[in-house]
Amino acid sequence: MSQFFAIHPENPQERLIKQAVEIVRKGGVIVYPTDSCYAIGCALGDKTAMERILAIRKIDLKHHLTLMCADLSDLGTYAKVDNSQFRQLKAATPGSYTFILQATKEVPNRTLHPKRKTIGLRVPDNAIALALLKELGEPMLSSTLMLPEDDEPLTDPYEIRDRLEHAVDLVIDGGWCGTEPTTVIDMTDGVELVRQGKGDAGVFGL
Repeated sequence: MSQFFAIHPENPQERLIKQAVEIVRKGGVIVYPTDSCYAIGCALGDKTAMERILAIRKIDLKHHLTLMCADLSDLGTYAKVDNSQFRQLKAATPGSYTFILQATKEVPNRTLHPKRKTIGLRVPDNAIALALLKELGEPMLSSTLMLPEDDEPLTDPYEIRDRLEHAVDLVIDGGWCGTEPTTVIDMTDGVELVRQGKGDAGVFGL
């Protein structure tokens, strides 16, 4: 049975944030709100937890997993970017964007796209997500909470609990997030729009 925390969307309770992060550190899989949709996440270095996420979503690594980051301070550790790319990323974060970037050796190989060795990277504009990431002190490996039988992401925390109470360790109720996914921008070779979503691609001249 998963735990269920109701966390204030603008002023997250520190006690509950710490408890949620402890669950992640102990190998747990959690559902948490972002600025576009609910996400499902786990510790970056936990292979078993990652495999649980892939099984829940019924996807493989050709579908990029995302490093959810508190800010861009971790960027150089996990992704290869030049000064021009960094300026573009800084202008658009935090926000509803996922950036496809070449991963560094610090990213576990098992989390990468099998052929391209790329990873998704994102800095969400959501108080609960940012509080979790700051407390965790490292990026959280994440994916949009979209179940294989559904046409759009889950957004009602109570429905999420009903459907995943035996599959995840914690569901965080952070209110309604919406169902529009992030805008995906591939920055591995120039700047290419992969998916138009909630983020304004015009920031990148696309």
